[in-house]
Amino acid sequence: MSLISYFSTDRTRSNTLGKRRPGSTSLTFRPDYRGPRPPANSVSLDSDQDGIPDAAELNSFNDRENFKRAFTGIADMQFYRISDQWNAEQRDCAGLVRFAWREALRRHDRAWFQKMGAGYEDLAADVSTNYLDRGSLGEKLFRTDFGAYKTTDLAEAKFSEFADARTLKNFNSRFISRDRQFAQPGDLLFYHQPWVQNFPYHVMIFVGESSIATAEKHGWVVYHTGASAGDEGTVKKVELSVLDQHPNKRWRPVEGNPNFLGFYRLKILG
Repeated sequence: MSLISYFSTDRTRSNTLGKRRPGSTSLTFRPDYRGPRPPANSVSLDSDQDGIPDAAELNSFNDRENFKRAFTGIADMQFYRISDQWNAEQRDCAGLVRFAWREALRRHDRAWFQKMGAGYEDLAADVSTNYLDRGSLGEKLFRTDFGAYKTTDLAEAKFSEFADARTLKNFNSRFISRDRQFAQPGDLLFYHQPWVQNFPYHVMIFVGESSIATAEKHGWVVYHTGASAGDEGTVKKVELSVLDQHPNKRWRPVEGNPNFLGFYRLKILG
């Protein structure tokens, strides 16, 4: 039995540009300010050697929390109504992660809300740094190769606008645990099922407590089932406790399932 057939529910439902002089209450504006400087040619600016430049990581607590709320909220909304901004040709499990990640980093101004449609009004505040149009990586958010960050990486195509589930796991997130008690909203769940599917890696997004759920339930995940011949797939939303009872044991997110790789956290969250 496939994951698609088991869950058959459809979707029917700026930076401050100035600084104060000591002892002054006025601002000295810097008209030449152009946002964060690009990283210098030094691997020391990847202080944890994880392949993601420090300049692309969200270093403040508020930025991390705001990103996680926006990331999970945008992903959650796709279950109820898929945004026209999500390219139809990229609608699969990894595509949902890429879309929610990218849109969470954008400036959520009036133009953004108009493009996305209704239902996004309660998103968290924008991240204060590293938002997409000023981030050091631009639209190429996803690392595609091993190694610590170097400034030649962009020219050498070690970052891309695209990442499949395997790439998200290997280069853009870090393992946390196979025990859900250590999971946080915004973490990813990965599965590996070789010899069973054409694409052996599958990814889900752990939402935790959904702000859209009608009942007070916890442990929600959202994911796209992926496309197959004659079926474009769909977005599903389910509780972990329901997945625990999946009749096909390879889909159960439990420690005893060798196909369940565990919970992973995005490297940009530190």
